[in-house]
Amino acid sequence: MKKLPQLLGLLLVVALSSQSVVAQFKFSNLFGGKEKTRKNRLFEPTSTVSLGFGSSSYYGDLSPYGRIVQSSINGVRWNANFNFTRQISPTIGIRFGLTWARISGDDSYMDGVAGYEANFMRNLHFRNDIKELSIVGQYDLIRTERSYLRREPIIPYIFGGVAVFAHDPVARPDASLYSSNDWVRLQPLNTEGQGLPGYGTPYSLISVSFPIGFGVRYKLNPNWDLGFEMGFRYTLTDYLDDAGGNYADPNDLAAQSPLARDMGNRTLEASAANRGIDRRPGVIKYLIAQGVIPASTPLNSDITTLVPAVDGFSTRTDQRGNPKYNDSYMLTTVKLIYHIPGKIKCPGIR
Repeated sequence: MKKLPQLLGLLLVVALSSQSVVAQFKFSNLFGGKEKTRKNRLFEPTSTVSLGFGSSSYYGDLSPYGRIVQSSINGVRWNANFNFTRQISPTIGIRFGLTWARISGDDSYMDGVAGYEANFMRNLHFRNDIKELSIVGQYDLIRTERSYLRREPIIPYIFGGVAVFAHDPVARPDASLYSSNDWVRLQPLNTEGQGLPGYGTPYSLISVSFPIGFGVRYKLNPNWDLGFEMGFRYTLTDYLDDAGGNYADPNDLAAQSPLARDMGNRTLEASAANRGIDRRPGVIKYLIAQGVIPASTPLNSDITTLVPAVDGFSTRTDQRGNPKYNDSYMLTTVKLIYHIPGKIKCPGIR
């Protein structure tokens, strides 16, 4: 009889332990924990390579965020990329990518656009080739069980990660002043005075961005997919377009070179150097609206003789770019994806 309490206690411990195990089993199964573990154990990691081509759009001082649709269309350029992806689970992949993207922007698109008269007067433009190295995580919204050969016909996905890129903005000089209209590098010209005495340091030609976006893959056959992807890159630089601060003193730029002075302030150029459109009517309308010149001034007048400089675009306190937001770009890509075959497994001997 003395052993009865001990026996009852032992049975009670066993019973409670059993209840705990059952409870844990049911709780894990509620979220598919055990089943998911079993499926993940059966999944065969796979790798893919892809080659893609598409379009690029830039957003920044010369292509405002406030006109997102127009900014996506104006100055649209191209991109090409190569990716290697390692699918490590039924839904998760790690992707390494190399991308070459060309972006551009031009203030001349703001001709006659209400609220953006100052952008048109600034008259800047640029082109920039971006070379990007990225690593991103990719999450498939539809699972692939066991092998890539069993993947669904259509798989949408989302992705996000980090990238390091090199860039180098260029622009065309005024054809009426320079015999060559070839593209010139802007950063060495210190167009906002960077690097000159009394100014800040030059902006870096290497920066970081954060890719984020979505895509979809369509199965063509067991080893090939056709993919479509749209990815947004927010960068840590405001100088993809060479504009992000205030104007430099033209005398300081002229001491460096006449080209630096002319590329730093382009408000009184008669034509848009990149697109070749006549700027005189728009500039004269702006000066008339500001009360600088008489309303009777002909729209085809020589604007360089009307005023020596335009107020708001000539001194070190005048804003040339908006430092509030960094620049960004968006890539839209169509790509061909190849699934690298895994090792061939021989059936077991029975």
